[in-house]
Amino acid sequence: MMGQHQPQNELFSYSVNLDKRVRCDHPLRRILQVVDFSFVHGAVAGAYGYNGHESVDPVIILKMMLLLFLDNVESERELMRIIAERLDYLWFLGMGLDDEIPDHSVLSKARKRWGPELFRDLFVRVVAQCVDAGLVRGDKIHMDGSLVDADASKASVVKGSPELIAQLRKVYEGEERKLEDRGNVHNPNMEKINERAMSTTDPDSALVNKDGNCRLRFKHHRAVDDAHGVITAVKTTAGDAKENGQMMALVVQHEANTEVEVTTVIGDCQYGTAENMRACAQQDIRCHLGDFREKQEGKGRREGIYDEDDFVYAEATDTYRCPAGQTLTRRKHKTKRRAFEYAAAASVCRACPLRSQCTRANGTARSIKRHEGQEWIDRARGQSRSHAAVRDRIRRRWLMEGSFADAANNHGFKRARWRRLWRQTIQDYMIATVQNIRILLRHGAGPANAAARGPASLENSDLTDVASSCPPQMIFTTSRGELITTCSSN
Repeated sequence: MMGQHQPQNELFSYSVNLDKRVRCDHPLRRILQVVDFSFVHGAVAGAYGYNGHESVDPVIILKMMLLLFLDNVESERELMRIIAERLDYLWFLGMGLDDEIPDHSVLSKARKRWGPELFRDLFVRVVAQCVDAGLVRGDKIHMDGSLVDADASKASVVKGSPELIAQLRKVYEGEERKLEDRGNVHNPNMEKINERAMSTTDPDSALVNKDGNCRLRFKHHRAVDDAHGVITAVKTTAGDAKENGQMMALVVQHEANTEVEVTTVIGDCQYGTAENMRACAQQDIRCHLGDFREKQEGKGRREGIYDEDDFVYAEATDTYRCPAGQTLTRRKHKTKRRAFEYAAAASVCRACPLRSQCTRANGTARSIKRHEGQEWIDRARGQSRSHAAVRDRIRRRWLMEGSFADAANNHGFKRARWRRLWRQTIQDYMIATVQNIRILLRHGAGPANAAARGPASLENSDLTDVASSCPPQMIFTTSRGELITTCSSN
């Protein structure tokens, strides 16, 4: 006999048990096993008073923000709308069917009240769990940066002299403090922004031209561990900040978060500057960076002429000898670049029969630049040309680009949800945290309070089969239980 269901509203739902409605292998159930959210109570206790209305539990707020990025929900309003429809979300938040869903403004108020420090704490705690689970090698890291479109239009940009823009920014920030009552919330990673242009919508963003598309942007910098692609250090700056200027800051942050000393740094040619190579050698860090100088050689005005390696340095006399046998002496110190300039007399250089192969300059002598601590730079440059360095840079291509591709495809990385640098810093911390949590789940990590352990095997046999045919950093599972393989580059 065929049955027919007669839908009707129940007056009471005493028998509904959300714990039984969420399957035992649900990713959100595993996240609760792995991540301890209870620390937030102590971390934000000083941000709340003793009188007045009782706030939403900070643990629930933090979990909501995690869901926002885990499933890349379109907006906070949309998140609040679908929480009531998702039994797994309600269970994850510790809420019941009849509990009132908070207003979306609860999240924005919490961010302003807590500041980026709480989210940095969550990120560091998850990194520590990855270390305990044996998923972080620690001594070898890859680093790169990626642009993030700001939530501001080019129409909001005003231009003027550096003095005018500086004064306008000062006035704007003063008015913003009055309107938002931001208190001690500040921009801890503030970088120098375009001096002649400013967005009135988001003054912390900067105009950056990429592939002919000029937009207001931020820049996200991250360090990724070599073993399993765990993100161990992140930094957020304005879009016009130099990537190579963040290398040592990421190294310091990585060592603080993992408690492991870095011995090898891998990066592309943007990081292979004289300053970074000198810093690596002086701190006894193996330099596997691409050589920025080699990227410039043979191009533009340097095409078809002798490069700097064709000039021989004599340490005893502090001079260079050019391919024509002439002596180049020190004549100038470039303080900003921390380098000395060497050249022969202009009359000697103009009469040289090899001049056409040596310089494109009109009437002036060919000069050679020697940096302070050049011996350290030469040592690092030699390491960057080794076979091991080439292999590491090849591995970096899919490891770093895969990390950014996953963040962009699954967590809304390429577009800022909110305005101002301190809010973008929160977004970057949350995305990195979510990615690390997924790596923990993929490798079957245990509870957050478990003792230190070695690498664990995957629990799902189907996932193991996929992992055998694809780089491990490219395989992810969403809270919906969907298997995602990301092999595209950023």
